[in-house]
Amino acid sequence: MTRYDRQTILPEIGSAGQTRLAASHVLVVGAGGLGSSVIPALAGAGIGRLRLLDDDLVSESNLHRQTIFRMSDIGQPKADCAAREARRLNPEIELQAIRGWLDPDTAGPLLENVDLVVDAADSFAVSYILSDECARRRLPLIAGSVLGRQGYAGGFCGGGPSLRALFPELPRNAQSCATAGVMGPVVATVGALQAQMAMSALLGLEPSPIGQMVTVDLAGWRFSSFRFTDAPEPDGPALPFISRNGLRPSDCVIELRPESESPSPVAPHALRLGPEAIAEWEPPSGQRVVLCCRSGLRAWRAARQLADRGHADLALLADGQA
Repeated sequence: MTRYDRQTILPEIGSAGQTRLAASHVLVVGAGGLGSSVIPALAGAGIGRLRLLDDDLVSESNLHRQTIFRMSDIGQPKADCAAREARRLNPEIELQAIRGWLDPDTAGPLLENVDLVVDAADSFAVSYILSDECARRRLPLIAGSVLGRQGYAGGFCGGGPSLRALFPELPRNAQSCATAGVMGPVVATVGALQAQMAMSALLGLEPSPIGQMVTVDLAGWRFSSFRFTDAPEPDGPALPFISRNGLRPSDCVIELRPESESPSPVAPHALRLGPEAIAEWEPPSGQRVVLCCRSGLRAWRAARQLADRGHADLALLADGQA
């Protein structure tokens, strides 16, 4: 137990808590910026089994914030490189690296035999898919997001409110790190908070991180937190995410990406429309409308426009990583 001496000396952990961590199985979705803090922290703490999912390759533009990687890793799969570094840090734990994309089809098998999920993908489509699946299984979900110099970490599901309870709608001006930018230290800060929340949930520490939100504003040097244990789930049907396999022959599929971005539409019968055309477009009656883009963000915005006009049978398809 020498490795964990400084941890087990805490009365709320002790040898029994360390044994509990060693028996835990955690899925970490995303081995990028947030994962660069989450994965080493959980590996170092002695989490017995870590399943790491990421479909991306390391690029030079990642390195300012994804500090688990090195220059020699450029062009290599992030999941494999992250697993290698975690294994070097703690060879006692079991690691599984999976190169793949999370969607409603792949989520189920990935969640099998898992005790807790960490959403480190920083993709709103992945976050909502994970929240829906974790809520169904009553699995705790530790989610985080960062943009610019601000971010949050929160505990969802596992018997507490889902992500949709706190964020039933996306901001109309929602952006990504690729479009709005991000600073490395705030990513590391939020990732460290996620790791702390994950360990606290696995150990059953009180107050529970489930139903707790911590926000970080390093532009204004502010930290704040609040509990949302009693937040109600939203009324009415949510905008669901589906996979390509979830498409029906009767669907009206709208491909929102231009041909330069996606030469082949998501389905052969898809209608290609630019997001700016949705305001004037009238969906056919009696058909489900499935809106598709790369990250799901354009699809969400287009779906909200249609929903505001009274169209209810809608679905989203995020056809690639954000």
